[in-house]
Amino acid sequence: MRKVASIDLPALSGNSAQNVRLATIVRLRWIAVAGQLLTIGFVKLWLGFEVPLAYCLALIALSAWLNVFLVIQFPPRHRLTDHVAASLLTYDMLQLAALLYFTGGIGNPFVMLIIAPCIVSAATLPVGYTIGISALTLLCAYLLTYDYWPLPWFPGIRFELPLVYKVAILASVGTGLLFVAFYVRRLAFEGREMSAALAATELILAREQKLHALDGLAAAAAHELGTPLSTIYLVAKELERDLGPSHPHAEDLALLRTQSDRCREILRKLTRRPDAQDPMHTSVSIREMLSDAAAPYRDLGKLVTIASAPAEGTTGSDAAEPVGVRQPGMFYGLGNIIENAVDFAQSSVEIAAHWDAETIVVDVTDDGPGFPPDLMESLGDPYITTRGAHSGKSAKEASGLGLGFFIAKTLLERSGATIELGNRAVPETGAKVRMTWPRSAFSAPEGWSPHQSDGPPAEAAE
Repeated sequence: MRKVASIDLPALSGNSAQNVRLATIVRLRWIAVAGQLLTIGFVKLWLGFEVPLAYCLALIALSAWLNVFLVIQFPPRHRLTDHVAASLLTYDMLQLAALLYFTGGIGNPFVMLIIAPCIVSAATLPVGYTIGISALTLLCAYLLTYDYWPLPWFPGIRFELPLVYKVAILASVGTGLLFVAFYVRRLAFEGREMSAALAATELILAREQKLHALDGLAAAAAHELGTPLSTIYLVAKELERDLGPSHPHAEDLALLRTQSDRCREILRKLTRRPDAQDPMHTSVSIREMLSDAAAPYRDLGKLVTIASAPAEGTTGSDAAEPVGVRQPGMFYGLGNIIENAVDFAQSSVEIAAHWDAETIVVDVTDDGPGFPPDLMESLGDPYITTRGAHSGKSAKEASGLGLGFFIAKTLLERSGATIELGNRAVPETGAKVRMTWPRSAFSAPEGWSPHQSDGPPAEAAE
């Protein structure tokens, strides 16, 4: 049985700064240094406002020299620890707060940039560091509301905002910080989940492709070994006939002949396995596909029935059973859905396929408890599992990562399928998964006929 839980995936229990390179932080700080210099230059040289250049340029130079030190001290691909990353982001916030102090405090139009380090922390650091940096940011914003140098303005005029307006800006900074930090953190976590799940999907598909490649190698080996084995068999048979049954080596020759004949029979079986150049094995009918996908789960104590037939009212050539190219991803996806149905079924699983001129529909139905209504919309997302709910265990205690159905759904959608989930109400409860393909998604090599195959009958049960 295929088990998704055996795949090693990145830990997603929390964010980690180990995902951030030093080069990323350095580049962001260079952008900040360039922006600060341009802003100071524009205000001083273009607008002609008085700016405390000495203090502002000293703070900007400090950031530039810190970047130079980090670039010299560490390689570009150096990974930051949580503590060091939090320290660097805290410095960036304090440096910007100091610049704001000398240029108008909370009334500076660029005051919202003070939340930028908090946003980076939310996306890359554990929640404790993010809370600490956010609290310090709000404290600095509060102090800048009451204590600051005047905003650079026209000579002889002091620009001063009303206190209530400054408090409103402080509230805006706090609200923006909390909302954007939470939103970015959530997006970053979901992105990591999706990346890990897609990596698992690619690994599963690669394994399936390797298995099919081994089938081709086995067929090639059988072809190459066929000629020497035939020669050995022929020579042994002729020696056995020429030397007669009374010769001392007659029994050895008989054994050599029977064993070489056995090898030839094994090779004949291997050549009947799927081969990349054999249309008979690259193509598969609907009933063969369902039978092969369900085969590993027939001996698990549950009754598995398979039925396939044209949809009602379908006649002529449209009623002929569709034949498609054998796809590892499709087999794995079907197998995973059938496995889940067998796991949750009380006693039986029904697999039914029908088709018409436009579509091919496969339904997998079990007599288990069905899908929980509260999870119906989220099923198919990575790390969503119903095993804990049905077993009475917590999500952590229940086996499985919640990736099985996500991987199956992804592979089947790649093959052109549309997946629908539901629960049946009659004649009894149970889950139902419907997969619908456009008939054009199945295309068999030219000259292949379903009558060439020794596939199972249209209805089979075990």
